[in-house]
Amino acid sequence: MKRLVLALQLMTRLPLPSIEADEVDFAGAIGWFPAAGMVVGLAVAGMACLGLRIDPWVGALSGLVAWVAVTGALHLDGLGDIADGAGAAHGYRDGDSDQDRARLLTVLADPHIGSFGVVAIVLQLLAKLVLLRFWLEVFPPWMMVPLAMTARIGPLVWTRCLPSLHEGLADRFRAGWRAGPLILWAALGLLCGIRAPGLLAWIVMIPLWGWWLRRRIGGISGDGHGAGIELLESGSLLIMLVSR
Repeated sequence: MKRLVLALQLMTRLPLPSIEADEVDFAGAIGWFPAAGMVVGLAVAGMACLGLRIDPWVGALSGLVAWVAVTGALHLDGLGDIADGAGAAHGYRDGDSDQDRARLLTVLADPHIGSFGVVAIVLQLLAKLVLLRFWLEVFPPWMMVPLAMTARIGPLVWTRCLPSLHEGLADRFRAGWRAGPLILWAALGLLCGIRAPGLLAWIVMIPLWGWWLRRRIGGISGDGHGAGIELLESGSLLIMLVSR
């Protein structure tokens, strides 16, 4: 349970009690990221249900506000940073340009957001709002739980398959990676696809995002994880709508 609490503290802004944990427990928390996604999905579904009593657009907006609030916009911040980094390192390809790599790392370390980041975050919020509005007409709100859960299978794959972009928080999880949690959550994700085949979108989107990060950014970081989660969530909403 300690690692689950740590995962919730890392992936959400829920008011949880402080706990004592060593480096092993901290690293092992990565195995519980999909569980944290289920909690996020519950929060979004609950607020969307309340909003739907008024109007579908209010339901979508309520769900989106809960989405941002429960995660503390953590993943949106990662999306903005990756967008800024990709714009700054336009010539970087797998280490071919040391100058572009240095510029990339400088941008990712900068706490300020640039124009690329602002555009990416605004577009992501608009996409989620519109997609969620029509998604709620087709699917019951509780299906946000498996959607948010499968999006957080991504970090378990990217941590294993991609090199670290730099030393940081995300790099510490590499020591805690185990095949067992990945297999368990992947199996659960496949079972969810029985109810709605569109939920299987993660099977394609996770390796696709990993490939893009390797080619365009050069590796994985906390920002890469956050951006990937955001894109998997909005991508799953879209694919579920198209494949219904």
